[in-house]
Amino acid sequence: MTQTQTNTHPSSGEIERYTDHYFNRTKQVIGRFGDCRVTYAIFMRRPVVFAPRLALEWLAELGRSRNNSVDLDLRYGEGKWVGAGEPMMYITGSFFHLVDLETIFLQKLGPACVAAYNAWTMCADMPKTAFLAMDARHCAGQEMAEMMAYAASVGSARAKRKVGAVGFIGNATHATAHFFGRDHGLGTMPHALIGYAGSTVRAAEMYHETFVGEPMTVLVDYFAREISDSLEVCRRFPELAAAGNLSLRLDTTGGRYIEGLDPASSYAVLERFSPESIRGYRSEEELRYLVGTGVSAAAIFHLRTALDGAGFDKVKIVASSGFGPAKCRVMASCKAPIDVVGSGSFLPASWTETYATADIVEYDGEKRVKIGREFLHRVRPNGAARPL
Repeated sequence: MTQTQTNTHPSSGEIERYTDHYFNRTKQVIGRFGDCRVTYAIFMRRPVVFAPRLALEWLAELGRSRNNSVDLDLRYGEGKWVGAGEPMMYITGSFFHLVDLETIFLQKLGPACVAAYNAWTMCADMPKTAFLAMDARHCAGQEMAEMMAYAASVGSARAKRKVGAVGFIGNATHATAHFFGRDHGLGTMPHALIGYAGSTVRAAEMYHETFVGEPMTVLVDYFAREISDSLEVCRRFPELAAAGNLSLRLDTTGGRYIEGLDPASSYAVLERFSPESIRGYRSEEELRYLVGTGVSAAAIFHLRTALDGAGFDKVKIVASSGFGPAKCRVMASCKAPIDVVGSGSFLPASWTETYATADIVEYDGEKRVKIGREFLHRVRPNGAARPL
């Protein structure tokens, strides 16, 4: 087993290094005084979308290596909404073989459930927009990147079922593309390629010559000429533009307005295209998303108007920069003309929200839990628990 695999999926012999030490000590006590059969209840303190697959696969893998199975009582299916404090599942098995797995199991469960919830709300709020998971650079290593890609796929699938959303069409890396039914990651060019080429049009030419026949997405904010460079690229590649195979990605920094806009003109754009949204904002954050600097709703309307006015109505707009649940909700409210959102901001914004909790609620069949957690007891059967 490689070091990378060791860090991502600790084997049975390595669990002691990665788990909370008081669980290791408890395991030694149980080994001395005798094992018992326990039932864990797993819950979270906020609403989530259930995304347990990676955690359960790891638990099954550890069970095989230890020649020990558990009974699993899932209260929800993958992709289902789970309320705050509701037990997601019950896990029953040997206390000796389960006690040291809690730390890693919860690490693999909680963040995925919150990210899946965020991805679902974003896709559901913007059902006609495609999403691309561009979170890999923001993840703390390969394990988190795998977890977040999986979560985006679960949240996306829920939005597709519930509201017929387009959802996430792919992600940025080959390693996790399989969660979206792909063999490879998606993406064309970073800002670094624009800087290397010396101009936006030249970067597009280099890309087109290297990847012949492929659709192309071109970044247009590097030189603060979002409108000018967009039109120049369209005129340079009229066939791609007419065929709908050319997209322009807007990723303007929050330190300035896009070319042609300022505060007054941003208000004017929104007044023209979505007057109800500018009258209905409820916070400074929402106002910034509508008419502020960076990739605002006004900026997107402004670019769309310039493209359509020049006859490039088939050219798509890809928007990125801070597109999390709150920003997507605002963009949906004003019907901003976005074809694709590139997002890493479905990642949980507050890590304390991701804490999953496990409490033992039964010891050898006898109900027992610390005072205050009685709500975790199983009060109704949910069918026969299945072995894992």
